[in-house]
Amino acid sequence: MRRPLWQNWRASRELTRRAASYVAVLGAEPDASDVAWLALAGTHGDRDHACWELRYARRALGLLSAQRDALDDRTASVVAHALAEALARDPAVAAGKLRMAERQLNARLTGYAAALSNREGAGSGWHLGRRLLEFAGRRDAVAPEDVMRASELLSRYLEEANSALREHFGLASLPEDVAPSSLAAVRSPRFP
Repeated sequence: MRRPLWQNWRASRELTRRAASYVAVLGAEPDASDVAWLALAGTHGDRDHACWELRYARRALGLLSAQRDALDDRTASVVAHALAEALARDPAVAAGKLRMAERQLNARLTGYAAALSNREGAGSGWHLGRRLLEFAGRRDAVAPEDVMRASELLSRYLEEANSALREHFGLASLPEDVAPSSLAAVRSPRFP
């Protein structure tokens, strides 16, 4: 039996509202101590660049979390749309620089998705940390403690995104007879 048009409209609006609330959480400014650390460890003292890298990381990991862990297949799509709207209204994005900000966010989405799926060596956490430092400008050898700190920072962002996802969209669970490994592999969503 099909749902009436009114119920579909209300359900769609509710999903959009939840996505906007979730994206508001992803828009939180990074801690000053994290910005200061990344400026020293990755951006050669450029605090503005460090701040942007942490903003991009939080948003990208939040979208990846929505894609991987949401209850509803539509969640990643509505989150991507809400994220695009939030980025377009972001006063920190200079006039005329929205397309560049979108390209940079897309690059982070692709990079962090690849890092999350990379289990080689020290595991995905290590690869996440290394990727943050690369985006920050550190392409040379990096001290293991810097990679570990970056890994811990991004792991915290991912945990916060997962917590916010559960808060705004509900808790995902599988039937006991379905193994998580039987589900589709992580794909990187594209940002508009």
